[in-house]
Formats: sequence, C-alpha cells, structure tokens
Amino acid sequence: MTYSFFDFLQLVGALGIFIFGMKIFSEGLQKIAGARLKGILSGMTRNRLTGVLTGFATTAITQSSTTTTVMAVSFVNAGLLTFVQSTGVIMGANIGTTITAWIVSLFGFKMQITPIAMALIGIFFAFLFSKNQRLRNVAETMVGFGILFIGLEFIKNGVPDIRNNPEILAMFTMFSEYGYLSLLFFVFVGTLLTLLTQSSSAATAITLVMLFEGWISFPIAAAMVLGENIGTTVTANIAAMVGNVHAKRAARFHLLFNVIGVTWMLILIYPVLNLIDYVIMTTSGSTTTVMSITDDPAVRANSTLALSLFHTSFNVLNVVFLFAFIPYLVRLVEKIQPMKEGSSEHYHLRYISTGVMTSPGLAIEQAQKEIQQFASIVETMHDSVNELLFDPNAQREKLLKRIHEYEEETDQLEIEISDYLVRITENTNLEHELTERMRFMQTMINDMERIGDIYFQVSKLSERMLAADTNWPEEANQEMQSMMNALRAAIHNMRLNVGKNADDVDLKYAISLEDKVDDLRNEFRDTHYSRLENAAYSPRAGVTFIDILNRLERIGDHVLNVNESAACSRLKAQRIVN
Repeated sequence: MTYSFFDFLQLVGALGIFIFGMKIFSEGLQKIAGARLKGILSGMTRNRLTGVLTGFATTAITQSSTTTTVMAVSFVNAGLLTFVQSTGVIMGANIGTTITAWIVSLFGFKMQITPIAMALIGIFFAFLFSKNQRLRNVAETMVGFGILFIGLEFIKNGVPDIRNNPEILAMFTMFSEYGYLSLLFFVFVGTLLTLLTQSSSAATAITLVMLFEGWISFPIAAAMVLGENIGTTVTANIAAMVGNVHAKRAARFHLLFNVIGVTWMLILIYPVLNLIDYVIMTTSGSTTTVMSITDDPAVRANSTLALSLFHTSFNVLNVVFLFAFIPYLVRLVEKIQPMKEGSSEHYHLRYISTGVMTSPGLAIEQAQKEIQQFASIVETMHDSVNELLFDPNAQREKLLKRIHEYEEETDQLEIEISDYLVRITENTNLEHELTERMRFMQTMINDMERIGDIYFQVSKLSERMLAADTNWPEEANQEMQSMMNALRAAIHNMRLNVGKNADDVDLKYAISLEDKVDDLRNEFRDTHYSRLENAAYSPRAGVTFIDILNRLERIGDHVLNVNESAACSRLKAQRIVN
C-alpha cells in the first residue's frame, strides 16, 4: 500500500480547510441576511407548515441544519417557541441541509470550480479590509465559498487512489457484500462520521468524494447519507441536556423523526435507488447506470448528483409522509420525556445554556429575550415582596424562601447573560451597532440584578420588624402601599420596554413614573419625621420604614436606568451631539 501516514495527515488537513471554508461561508451568509433572518424566524410561531418553510429557509441561509435545530431547541428552552411549533422548524431544517450536497455535487464534481474559487478569493480578499460592513460581509462569504471548494479539491486529491491502493477497495468490498446487513453497517458508519466531523455537511462531502473516487457503491453511499441524518441530531440532543423538559422533547423529536424516516427508507431503499438511477439516466442522457462502481468520470459525476437527489428526496418524502402523524409523534415524545411531578409547565429559563449561535444577530436576539425573562422575574419579585409586607394571611416562610430564590436567580442570570454576551464577541467581529447594543444590555442586567438585591434586603427588613414585634400605624401602611403601587407601575412599564425596539420606548413616560416615585418618597419622608416627633410608632419601626422607603426609591432609579438602556438614549444623544 502506497498511502502513508503523512498522506493521511494531508487528508485531515484538507477536511479542515473544507470545514473552515464552510464556516466562513455560513457566517458570511448570516451577516448578509442580518435583520432579514430575524424576520424569517418570526414565521416560526404560526403553524407547522410555516415552521417547515422557516426551518428550510433558515438552514438555507445558515448552511447548517445543526445551527437551525440547536437554535430551535434554544428557543423552546427560553419559551420563545412551544415544543409543537419547533417540530415544523426541525422538519424544514432536514430539507434545507440537502442544499449543501447539491452545491458540492454541481460545482465540485461536474465542473472545474477550483480556478474559479481561486479567482473569487483573489477578487474579494482585499474587500475583507473595507470600512463598509456590508462589503466586508459579501467578501467574507465569497472567500469562504472559494476556500470551501479548494478544500474539496484537496480532499479529492488527498484520498488514496484505489488503483494504486487496492487494499482499500478490498476492505470496503468486504463490508459491502452482505445485502441489508451491509446497508445497516454503513448507516452506522455515516452516523459515526457525522459525530467525528461534527458537521453533516462535511460528512456528506466526504461521502460524495468516496462515491466519486469509486471507493463505495451508490447504495452504500445512500446508506451513509441516511446515517448522517441520524448523526446530525446528536448535537441538538447534547445542547438540550442542560435545557428544560420542553427543549429535551424538541431534541428527542428530531432524533425520533429521523430514525423513523431512516427505518422506512431502508425498507424501500432498493426500489427508491432504482428510481433515482432511472431519473439520472433519463435527465443526463447517460446509458450507464450509477448503481455500480465504474471508471467512467461522467458516470461517477452523475452518481454524486444521484446521491444528492436521493438525499433531498428522502428528506422531502419523510416530511410529507410523517406530517399528518406529528401529533402522535408529539404524544409519544411526551411519554418518552415526561414532565417531572411537581415541576411547572411554564416556560422558564434560569440562564442561557445552549451555547452561542453562529449568527451574532440571532445570538443577541436570544440574549434580549432572556433579559425579558429577567424583567419578568423582577416584576414577580415585586409582587411577592408586596404580599409579604401587606397581606396578613400570607405564608411568610414560603414567601421569604421564594424571594430568596428569586434573588439567587437574578444573580445567576446576570452572570450567565453577561458571560453569553462576552462569548458572542469572542466568536466573531461585530458591527458597531451590535456592539453598542450589547453594552446597553450589560447595563440592563446589572441594574435588574441590583433591583433583585434590594427587594431581598426589603424582605429581610420586614422579617426583622416582625421578629421585634413592631408594626406601622395605618397611615404609614397606606403610604408604603402607595409607594409600592407607584413602583409596580414603573416596573411593569420597564418589562414592556425591555421587549421593544429602541425607537418604540416612551422614555418620557418612564421618567414621569420615576418622578412620581421620587415625589412620593419626599412626601412620605416628611410625614415620617412628623410621626416620629409625635411618637406615632417606635423608633425601630420608624427606622425600618424610612430604610425601606429609601431602598424603594433606589429601585426606581435602577428601573429608569433600564428604560434608558432599552431606549439607547445615551447613544442617540451622542449621535445628536456629533
């Protein structure tokens, strides 16, 4: 055998170039899509059919079904999608991932793309340093496209020639002479190949090269593609391991859906492959079948097209056949992944746990949604403190424990969201607008975490007052209730503003709500001193009253800070000055 270990290292390097090119190409497409990709994602929540189209379009743009499915699992985990809605997205992603195979088959084997790829890199490389962000994104996409096909050419040249290394063909022949058992074995090989490369696109490209070079027959290559469809589900299942039950269900559905598809296709595989063979022969005008290994370059190139057609046909037919059975599959997944007793059905995410998306715009949107969850926790925390202060029938121990849990949750959220935002900047170069937006998001989570701390301190002050067997007169109680009501309105408005676009935030209204909190604090501080002079309550009760009053006023300041960050008011002011 003339194939050395050094030759093998070159093949691994070629695969690395291909994957690197795919990564750059994918990221460039996502940056070009920008807000348009966000608009596509908004279609997820309509119905299953729209979800299929959304999953297809998103995968076509990102050039990665893994990105789409992990994103769907992330959104389910964060409560942005229901488990049922995610099923359509996952099915569409399966169809969208077949585009890569077509690109590789059409350009990588049917024509000499390498000189064109080199020319593209030569033309667009200089624009990578352009000050125009959109031009840089286009240049990045085209350079990635060129590197992708250079890597593919290196892979084709790096695989051992079976004429000089007949041992390789003999090895594959040994495993391919057992009919259906061979197909099952190569389904496993395809799954393993996807796990090793962590990319179904890379695994498919390797399979296409093996088919083109004559290592494997068309049926064996088809079996490997089926295995790659199973292997691509593993990443989403890993991402869901730290997610909630709904995220786990979405990932399990993806695995179950693909396994069922592979099962029925294996039963019908030979009639389907013969039909694919007939279609390729008819459309290409070839008189030679692609079902057998041949030295004819034209037939071998046709076999890669046949494999791409099989890949697409399988995923489309799987969606068509199983579309009507989705409710039954959903119920089966719910039985496989049941809700634990005593757990809530509400979608709730303590912190982002499924990694950074390849698209920085989408990653920031996910972080923004998590901040909305943060604001909802702050609002709920306010209501719990209000109940603790004024409801005589409240179960104080449970409320104190709940408030403490909320406070710990806000601490964790601040750490995790901040860490997530930092990881976004590590993965890619961001546009100035996105960088500024992330800074304001950091400010928001810092202020909301501080609000959580203050509410927890208020709950401890209330508990100390009860332990000292002191209370406030009715007038003080009413004043504190008025203060809490004014603060509740400000916090509710803050929660709404966090979910809005910057231009939709009514900052004047937010300032008026904060002014009301300040005015009430000033008014009630004066009446407090009057009560102290008249000995209306004990000094301990009076100190607790003014302490809580001042803390609530500071919460109002933090709420206004969050609103200002949501409106990006400082950035707008800077632009006006400049």
